[in-house]
Amino acid sequence: MQPPFQDDDLDLRAAVARARPQLVEFLSHCPDWLLMTSQHFVPEAALSSLGGITDHKEKASVLLDLLEEAGPAAWKHFAQSICMEYDLPLDLEILLMSSAGEGNFSQTEEASTDTRAQSSVPKGSARRRHCSSSGGDKDAKQQRLDSSAKYRHLLVDSIRQRYGSRREAGAEAQEQTQPPFNQAFVNVVIRQRKVSRLKERTEKPREDVAGAPEPEECADTAMKVSDLFCSEAPSGTTKVVFLFGKPGTGKTRLMHRICQKWAEGVLPHFLFTFLFEFRQLNLLKRKLTLKELLFDMFLQPEDSPDAVFQDLLENAQQTLIIFDGLDEFAANMDVSLSSKRGPAVTSPMSIAQLFADLCHGKLLPGCTVLVTSRPKRLPDFLLYAVGVLAEIWGFDHKKVEEYISHYFRQHSFRERAIAHVKNNTKLLSMCFIPALCNIVCICLEYLLLKHPMSVELPQTMTQFYIKMFLIFLNKQQGDCAGDEETQLNCNKKAILGLFDLALRGLEEKKLVFYVDDIPEDVKEFASLHGLLTLFEVKTSGTCPEVGYAFVHLSLQEFFAALCLMVSRRVDKNYLKKKFFLKSKWTLKNETKTEFMENFHIFLSGLSSKECRTFLMLLAEQGEAWVQEKQDVILQSLKKLAATHLTGPKVLELCHCTFETQNLEVAQHIGSLLNFKYEFKNFRLTTLDMSALVFVINSGQDLTCLDFAGCLVDLDCLEVLAGCKNVEHLSFRSRRCGDDFAAALSKGLRGMGSLRKLELTGGSITAEGMTNLVQSASHCLQLEEINLQSNRIRDPEVKRVMDLFSRMEKLKKVELTDCNFQASDLKNLCAVLKECGRISELDLSRNYLGDEGLLQLFQCLPKLKMLRSLKFNNNQISLNSVFFLAQSLSTLQHIKTVSLSLGRTQVVHLTFWERVRSTGRRRSGSLAHPKQEAKGRCFCLRDCRVGPEDVTRLCQILAQCPQLTEIDLSGNSLCVQSIERLLSFLPSLCHLTLLSIRKNPLSPHCAVLLLNSINLCERVRVVEVWSSENAFLHLGASMRSQRTSCRLTGCALGEGQVEELCNVLEQHGWLAEVDLSRNQLGDEGLRCLLDHLHRVPGTCSLNLSHNGISQDGVLHLINAFVTSGNTTEVQVSLCSKATLIIKLTRGDDPKKILRLAECNFQPEHLEKLFSLLEKCTGLTEYTSSNNNVTVQAAERLLHSLSKDLGLLKISIEEPWVCKERVMNLLELAVQVSGNITEITICKDKTLFQLVISFPNCLEKVESVVSRLSLYKPEIKNSSFCQRLCEKCAQLQELRWSHVELHEDEAEMLVRILLPLPELKMFGLTSSSVTPTGIDYLISGLQSCQAIEELNLEYMKLSSATIPELVLGLCEMPSLKSLSLNHNSIGNDGCSRLAETLRNMHNMEEINLSHNKIGDPGLINLAAALLEMQNLKKIDLSGNCPSPAGGEKLMEALAHCKHVKELLLSRNGFGDRTAVTLALCLPHMTKLKILHFQNNNIGQAGGLELARALVVCGLLEEISLAENHLGEQSIHALSEGLPCFKHLQKIDLKFCGITDAASRSLSLGFRQCPSMEEIILSWNALGDGGARELATALPEMAKLKVLDLEKNRIGACGAKKLAEKLAKCPEIQFIRLWDNPVPKGLTESLTRQDSRLCFSFN
Repeated sequence: MQPPFQDDDLDLRAAVARARPQLVEFLSHCPDWLLMTSQHFVPEAALSSLGGITDHKEKASVLLDLLEEAGPAAWKHFAQSICMEYDLPLDLEILLMSSAGEGNFSQTEEASTDTRAQSSVPKGSARRRHCSSSGGDKDAKQQRLDSSAKYRHLLVDSIRQRYGSRREAGAEAQEQTQPPFNQAFVNVVIRQRKVSRLKERTEKPREDVAGAPEPEECADTAMKVSDLFCSEAPSGTTKVVFLFGKPGTGKTRLMHRICQKWAEGVLPHFLFTFLFEFRQLNLLKRKLTLKELLFDMFLQPEDSPDAVFQDLLENAQQTLIIFDGLDEFAANMDVSLSSKRGPAVTSPMSIAQLFADLCHGKLLPGCTVLVTSRPKRLPDFLLYAVGVLAEIWGFDHKKVEEYISHYFRQHSFRERAIAHVKNNTKLLSMCFIPALCNIVCICLEYLLLKHPMSVELPQTMTQFYIKMFLIFLNKQQGDCAGDEETQLNCNKKAILGLFDLALRGLEEKKLVFYVDDIPEDVKEFASLHGLLTLFEVKTSGTCPEVGYAFVHLSLQEFFAALCLMVSRRVDKNYLKKKFFLKSKWTLKNETKTEFMENFHIFLSGLSSKECRTFLMLLAEQGEAWVQEKQDVILQSLKKLAATHLTGPKVLELCHCTFETQNLEVAQHIGSLLNFKYEFKNFRLTTLDMSALVFVINSGQDLTCLDFAGCLVDLDCLEVLAGCKNVEHLSFRSRRCGDDFAAALSKGLRGMGSLRKLELTGGSITAEGMTNLVQSASHCLQLEEINLQSNRIRDPEVKRVMDLFSRMEKLKKVELTDCNFQASDLKNLCAVLKECGRISELDLSRNYLGDEGLLQLFQCLPKLKMLRSLKFNNNQISLNSVFFLAQSLSTLQHIKTVSLSLGRTQVVHLTFWERVRSTGRRRSGSLAHPKQEAKGRCFCLRDCRVGPEDVTRLCQILAQCPQLTEIDLSGNSLCVQSIERLLSFLPSLCHLTLLSIRKNPLSPHCAVLLLNSINLCERVRVVEVWSSENAFLHLGASMRSQRTSCRLTGCALGEGQVEELCNVLEQHGWLAEVDLSRNQLGDEGLRCLLDHLHRVPGTCSLNLSHNGISQDGVLHLINAFVTSGNTTEVQVSLCSKATLIIKLTRGDDPKKILRLAECNFQPEHLEKLFSLLEKCTGLTEYTSSNNNVTVQAAERLLHSLSKDLGLLKISIEEPWVCKERVMNLLELAVQVSGNITEITICKDKTLFQLVISFPNCLEKVESVVSRLSLYKPEIKNSSFCQRLCEKCAQLQELRWSHVELHEDEAEMLVRILLPLPELKMFGLTSSSVTPTGIDYLISGLQSCQAIEELNLEYMKLSSATIPELVLGLCEMPSLKSLSLNHNSIGNDGCSRLAETLRNMHNMEEINLSHNKIGDPGLINLAAALLEMQNLKKIDLSGNCPSPAGGEKLMEALAHCKHVKELLLSRNGFGDRTAVTLALCLPHMTKLKILHFQNNNIGQAGGLELARALVVCGLLEEISLAENHLGEQSIHALSEGLPCFKHLQKIDLKFCGITDAASRSLSLGFRQCPSMEEIILSWNALGDGGARELATALPEMAKLKVLDLEKNRIGACGAKKLAEKLAKCPEIQFIRLWDNPVPKGLTESLTRQDSRLCFSFN
């Protein structure tokens, strides 16, 4: 018997201990072999004691004890025997070989390998280490081997041990214990991708994967593994092969396979092969040389390492270095490249630097570097180094069948298993991912064995993982296994510990764990069940350590997700933080998701109802606790659907939604994603398509699917066939050929909602088109098919077109890029006539020319349903332009003609719908166009036309009936051309808009355009912007309204002023003249002011941004003082640079002067005050931040006076907020007249007085005398006397944000509040001591004449109300009470209600933003029944329940005079909304309704929308921040025509999608008074923008359209800009935070500054 292990064998003993759990499990399945083998090493006497042991595991354990006692030599021979006999799991074999001392193989074993000195790899694939060679032969061979050859053979043997093929003996037993992801190898599908434009990823991020270029640039070519190394490279050039693939596609298994095949001699051109895993390289903290990396980290030579390394350097071109799992590398990979000479091979450097220098040939130049990764962003240095790029696709149909067949080869139900997968589309989609295929097989095998008659497989990836986990638990417990609860409870602590380890690893970017990192029970449990793998970890050249890792990163992600869902330490906020979508495109600085490819998908899957019981068992919590966590994930998914998502992230969200199997969530997300199904330049798998179809089919809306340049597997099309809700399907890709068309044809019939099919830019020939069109002809609902830019030849066109004629509902045909000549049109037209229902025809990008256009027009009258004709890029000339202009007269059903002869020719005609005539006309004849009265449009762009051409064109257009719009943009019209064009305006009797954009316009030309108001009396608006855009808007009749002239940014200077004024003097109906953003300066202003008295009528003159200085302002004020027709001046010299003058016809009593931020110096102020002394007719003066000091303000107040009437003086200066109230009142009494209003707003630094002239001395004396009778104790009696005199007629007192001291409060209560004329008192947001507030409230009892009381933001509580009530009782005339933004609760509200019940004059109540709940609200509701004069009530922002809300609504039904009802932010819910709907018929005078943020859903919203129609006087509606639902929005839209007075509607954050936009826009058009529409923070996309844009020209009074934070892209923004040009009254359209490209936003803003893309 061999001696037992000695002290120096402690490492060996530790290795045996680490291998023991797995070894016991494995050997328990082959007890006979174990017993027979043990007889060679263990005495027979010792073996005799095993007869009574029946448990296989126990017997295996005892035998291992005996083998261990037999000593190291016996153990080593035993380990070698089992490794040769069985195909062991890799991790177990590594441990066994380590325990056998074979980390570095002995010379004896090396010598026994049959090799030749000059051969790197032995031929054949023999696995045995022992050969029959004699000892003499070995010695002879050993002498012939040099160190390098020996090292090569050492590599071969080492790689065979790690990755080589095993014997089949014991395979059946072994596969029963095989961990997941570790089954037999089946070749995967690999596709090569081109790398010619790989570097563009650094300049233009794409949605593609792994740094590959656009798929349209890629050769989608199948390749073998050997093909990866076949590409030629210049001698000495390093070849980098980059292989990427999704998780589970078999990247690591393929790398092992490559190593195995090299060891078997299949890759003879490599002498050396090394494989490194990045997850292990993460553990290295020190720098290494190349030699240390290769030898210390992979395999150390037995002798002469320097000689081996030198040989390796000399044979670099025959060296393969594999780096597996770049995505798992935790360190920063953005490193700088070494110098051009290359680093010294002896230089230590980081792993990242070593990797970079190897890839760039700085180290080991000429070697081959093979890199694998999940899809992620490539490091910059790698972008330029990759020579071969390929993607592992996983399995195809054939490979799936091969894998399943191999897996079930021992089972009688193999064919049944194969059929089960092939007949289940979802299951088959999963099996295209090899790792998932493995899991599916595990589950399927278990179920077929346990329940052969009823196999119910899981539905999602997460459920499969759960099932797999339970199966492995069950297998280990064997016949003793109980139900799920029993299985989980047996090892609960270890299971939860394993989950915690997985999460901790991901958070710390740790994929490899040492022994000390893992609790013992977790280690034993995970190793026993094959969930952790064990391997050698080399961090130096010394003894290797044992490392543990999860058998697959996806399994670690799964366990980590479980940890979040079952751990009590994880709260909802932390769970929200951890849930995010993983993009296929990983950003350079993205670190939080590096190792989390499927993490979010597992979290989503665990939120399904099907997983709830499993989670409850693990967490030992009730259903409510688990459901609360699940709801966090579901709500997060819903919120993500409302954000801006790229195509890949949309797919990720669909995957997550599919995993939930929650139809309600899927329906919600589907409705929000409806506009987002646009995918560009990345690959979609069948699994992707399954998730996408699930979400689309769960939604209620029909949708559009657009795949542009995407790699779409043919198997995807089979899945897509089940998509019931797709209305528009588009594929744009050169890789779509006849095979693609044939596969798509099979699925078309299943798409019952498909109306539009596009398959463009592909490689489809006539054969493929025929198959496609034949299949499409059976889709009776299909209306449009587009097959442009494919490979169809001229003779084949007619055959395809004949098929089109059979499609009864076909409305659109595109025949672009078909190389048609004019001679082809005869046959083509003959076919077109048979397509009777075609409404859209596109013949673009052919060679038809002028002649072809003429021929086509001959058959146009016979295309009776035609609505659109495109003839782009057909090489037409200017002659065709005149011909098409003439056609507007000859073909009366033409609606629009859009032409461009620029670099891209455009010819697009649209046609009115024609209706069949009745009566005596011949059957089938057509009447005039149905909508002829709406007008027609002619557009000619980017065509250089001279004056003569313009004359000819205008002569033709003048003969055209109903021509309402002409657009001549981008035609480089000269001054003469514009003069001739304008001379024809009177002849164009129906014209409403003339547009000239992108045309250089000189200042003289701008004035010339302005003069059009005198050439044609129908001109209503002239707009010239930025010296290149001009618009003339014309009315239907002569001088029916005043004219607006806007010449902004036209470089107008002093030289154009006289010419400009001459034009204006001739026109007596001016409304406004906008000359802002020009170059007038002070001199131009002086010149203009000299002419202003000759400008007739009343108008507004805008001179903002014209470089005016303080001197210019003073000159303007002088003109204002002396001129009779200048009634208002507004000036600001800050960044706004505002200067507006209003002129009035005749004697207007009002004269208003507003000056802001003019930076006046003392000398300027003195001149100003001198001028103001002469202005006795001034009615309002405002000075804001003009450097007016307190002393200057006193001088100002002395300067201002008038003979009769009121004068309003406003001063805004920083010192206002610093001065005490008393000081401001002392300043106020410096005025000349009687003060009627005092306003102090310190938050706005505003001090404002209204003064009455002349003094009323009798009234003053009376008031002073009365006050002095009972207030003799007031301090500072002289000031009080003066204050009484000046304020005797005080009517309004408003103080805000003031700090009232004791003396000021006393003065307020004793002098100001008792004034007999005081009608309004407001003290808001002010600081008053508690004593002071009580004193003030009690003082209100003396305000007997008060009509309006405002105490908002005064921190009043219910305790203050009793005293306030006493004051209110003394105010019989009170009409308005504002107590909003206080702390009034139910008691206070109830007290107020009792008092208000008796205040019959009350018209307005504001109790918003207090703390009023149901009790207070119900008492208030009771009081409302007796307040018959109430016109406004504001109860927003309180805290009632729906029950209280219902009581309030019932009371409001009796308030028949209410005009304003403000009830926002109360959370009333649907019940209250329904009750309000019932009450609205009684509130016929309602003008303003605010009901935003009240938790109204579709039920309440629908009833409310239907009821609103009875309130015909409504001017403002706000239903914002309520998820009303599409039906509610549709009902509201239908009611909009009833609101003839509606001016503003707020539907912010209501979940409005494009589906509702059409009905909304139709409704808006019929609201003649609409001024402001708020639709921000919704889900409107380009479709919604187009609908709204179309409505804009019909909304004559609209000023503001708010579309912020929607999903409007380039198309929608362009459409809005196009229609905005026709809407001169619109002030701005807000488009902030919409996905409009930055370059386009800048271009559109230059085109029209009213488009606002910034946040304001």
